Amino acid sequence: MDSWPLELDGHQTQQLIAQVARRISAFVDGLESAPAAATGSHGSFDAPPGEDPQPVGDLLDLAFAAAAVAIETAGPRYFGYIPGGGVVSSAVGELIARTVNRYTGLADLAPGLVALEDGLVRWLTSLFDLPAGAGGLITTGGSQAMLSMVVAARQRHLDGHLDGDLRRGRIYLSDQAHHSIRKAARIAGLPAGAVRLVPTSDGRRVDPAAAAELIAQDRARGLRPFLLVGTAGTTNAGVIDPLDALAELAAAQDMWLHVDGCYGGFFQLTARGRDRLRGIERAESISLDPHKSLFLPYGTGVLLVRESTSLLAAHSDDVPSGYLHDLTPGALPDYADLGTELTRDHRGLRMWLPLHLHGVGAFRATLDEKLDLAAQAYQSLADEPALDVGQPPQLSTVVFRLREGTDCANRALLERINATRRVFLSSTQLDGQLTLRLCVLSHRSHAEHVAEALDIIRAAAGSGR
Repeated sequence: MDSWPLELDGHQTQQLIAQVARRISAFVDGLESAPAAATGSHGSFDAPPGEDPQPVGDLLDLAFAAAAVAIETAGPRYFGYIPGGGVVSSAVGELIARTVNRYTGLADLAPGLVALEDGLVRWLTSLFDLPAGAGGLITTGGSQAMLSMVVAARQRHLDGHLDGDLRRGRIYLSDQAHHSIRKAARIAGLPAGAVRLVPTSDGRRVDPAAAAELIAQDRARGLRPFLLVGTAGTTNAGVIDPLDALAELAAAQDMWLHVDGCYGGFFQLTARGRDRLRGIERAESISLDPHKSLFLPYGTGVLLVRESTSLLAAHSDDVPSGYLHDLTPGALPDYADLGTELTRDHRGLRMWLPLHLHGVGAFRATLDEKLDLAAQAYQSLADEPALDVGQPPQLSTVVFRLREGTDCANRALLERINATRRVFLSSTQLDGQLTLRLCVLSHRSHAEHVAEALDIIRAAAGSGR
């Protein structure tokens, strides 16, 4: 065995995993008391690998030490950006997937795991009330989902219609929409001018009437509007666009409607979320990030489409590859023909194991808890005279700023809050002003953690008056 050091036997594998497990257990147990942000130098972690083996304990200690120099995104007091948390059972599923190392780009090579993943996708299409024939795939995140969506919409509405000139195609989205859509359009070959930013009706939600006016103007100029994007939970303020109205507009204009549900989509599991997301079921496609509102580790996204054939038409190759002629297509999807990747790992177990192990009800209850906590946080901050909190949250993000204060004053407020190292918040630009955000979404964040954050915010706001 020593002659082949890369081939660990069962006992050696067990010893290695046991050492990792001890450190993971200590990490998870320490999250409750861990600082929300850890400072330190990263200069000691960039040494290149040497020719000779190193002690595993030393290497694991170094890896966890490197991970410690970071914002504690796995902890209960991380309220910045859009938290996910990362359920441990998902990491176990990922360990299994990486160990068995199955290739799932083509179903014939691993039909069991492809069937498992396909079952998850079909469950998601039913969750969003999409019709028979709907499908999709699990991606590395929302950005990858956006790219495949734009390519599919382009293929249906532009390819073959504009004599190869994509410069006349037009995409419409709110100025609050995520920048990954503009990036996807650029990669898909559309010029920057193809993306039209639609004004918002209240500084938060896209205005369907303004979108209709822009579309009419562009049609009159001989351009081809083809894609309309709504957001189910903006990154800035966590608001939901009027999805039903956007669906009506897209249908009337024969356009592809995409709903970006990367933040808020999984609130569909709850009664309140389903009510607030009404209209999402009418979308041609939906993007989701299970690493956000399903609490999975980073690197997990989903693209759902109303018609699976739309992805196939956009991503499959009509010219067969000779080296694949001995594979037999079957009833299961070949994910290599539905997305941009050919080499593709198995992504189903990281979602399948937590959902089956804990039950869907556990995720629903956790999402309901986050809605409750955000509503309570909003009311508490609204009672603070120094703060302006605006409208109640639709999802789990509360935005606020000093009632009387410049951007510099609000930046200083954020710095005072985060300097405690007990909580971590982030900021954004709303209505042309720097605005602080408290996003409650980690599965580890509970009432006591939010209460501590509110105490810190009130104290920091008071000290700056």
